[in-house]
Amino acid sequence: MSPEILKDFAALAGRYDGFVLDLWGVIHDGIKPYPGAVETLAKLREADKPTVLLSNAPRRGAALIEQMASIGIERQLYGAVMSSGEAVHLELQARTDPVFAKLGHRLYHLGPDRDRNVFEGLAYEAVPFEQADFILNTGPVSFDDSVADYEGVLSQGARRGLPMICANPDITVIRLGVPIVCAGALAERYKELGGTVTQRGKPDPAIYPACLKALNLKPGQKALAVGDGLHTDIAGANAAGIDCVLVAGGIHRAELGLDWGATPSSQAVSKLLAAHAARPTAVIPTFRW
Repeated sequence: MSPEILKDFAALAGRYDGFVLDLWGVIHDGIKPYPGAVETLAKLREADKPTVLLSNAPRRGAALIEQMASIGIERQLYGAVMSSGEAVHLELQARTDPVFAKLGHRLYHLGPDRDRNVFEGLAYEAVPFEQADFILNTGPVSFDDSVADYEGVLSQGARRGLPMICANPDITVIRLGVPIVCAGALAERYKELGGTVTQRGKPDPAIYPACLKALNLKPGQKALAVGDGLHTDIAGANAAGIDCVLVAGGIHRAELGLDWGATPSSQAVSKLLAAHAARPTAVIPTFRW
């Protein structure tokens, strides 16, 4: 069944009672909010529609709240914040999952310093690569880096049999209109080299029950997930049994052949979905009321 193609978010807002919203690619581009996104959050708040922000960012929720405040997204505009970085932090702390329970306590942090809060304050020591028991992958150090820039450490890690914990399953995101490589791309290459990868976040359906609980919906009420990535946002919602809408102006904009803000044709959407397994309930140009 083909997804419904709508010109704005307002048409969907009245059909659902709570919303699980992606951040990067839907609400902001890493530097500033997308046009209309802050106003849409305000409209949902005015309508008493609860929201949860669910991000594959490799940082803890508090860091995301600080970032959004710095770019003009006020805290009262949204509800709970969940992130893949927070999920990894909790797993590293609890060590109840069999994979995490087997990890040593010396980690090699593959990622920028801004992501260190994923493990800081826990019983782990960041060490040079040669001394590490496992790799904690939060993504490239620089926005300009490619997967090839990390081939050396990835190949060595795979040869040594070091397990990798990936704190961001995203392959790419759009920053200022340009695709940048994320931790998920490094994790995919690590698997190609024979390495073992464990990750938390979308599309893993296990992260969604906490989001639905935070929405505090009544029996019979429905939630909608909103995201710009078919292989993460949409696939995760599909796996969790939640209706979902694809924001066309995000990471698939080039595949759709769109200028930002334009409404995709049904033919372009059909061609895009033919190349991916995930299926959205609807498609909108941007997160604009």
